[in-house]
Amino acid sequence: MPPLIRLVSAAACAAALAGCATTANVPLAKPTAQVGAYRDTIDLNGRLAANYQKDGQPQSINGSFTWMQRPGRIDVSLFSPLGQTVAEITVTPETATLTQSGRAPRVEKDIDTLTAKALGWTLPVSGLRDWLQGYAVDASGKRFIASPAHDSVVTNDGWRLRFVEWQNGPNGNPMPRRIDAERSTTAVGDALTIRIVIDPVA
Repeated sequence: MPPLIRLVSAAACAAALAGCATTANVPLAKPTAQVGAYRDTIDLNGRLAANYQKDGQPQSINGSFTWMQRPGRIDVSLFSPLGQTVAEITVTPETATLTQSGRAPRVEKDIDTLTAKALGWTLPVSGLRDWLQGYAVDASGKRFIASPAHDSVVTNDGWRLRFVEWQNGPNGNPMPRRIDAERSTTAVGDALTIRIVIDPVA
């Protein structure tokens, strides 16, 4: 694994993962409602922690991210716990581009495979476009719409999602605050768990 991807020591990883595991409960304006209407334009910040296996060895990584989504384009920036930029990702319908400091940009058509090759673990950008707003496509191909009372789903590409914590979104509808995602096989063949905590939405 490149030194840039070794963000912190094992002890620091464990501490950050523990900190990412729990967030404050937020009183919901509409605790029985589903998430609001899907939006093509969103800007989010948050933290993520990933546990994965590479060549049979357990690995951990954590940090923060920004997510800027517009019709036909997604821009994601990943940062280390110390605030250094680890990677910048741009996804359009035609291409996916990943840029790391001091390296030539890498371009593929499949962003999930691209992140697996470049980072050593799969950042499922194609799924996150839905998950961050409480949507998914379930194993039967049907549209899943999450709510605090209906918070778990297995997706059509094998991710087990749980929307663990919630916050108030636009118009008072609940929106995810913490998402746990797990997959037994990924583009690089090994198990992966990702925990995402979304910063409070203004």
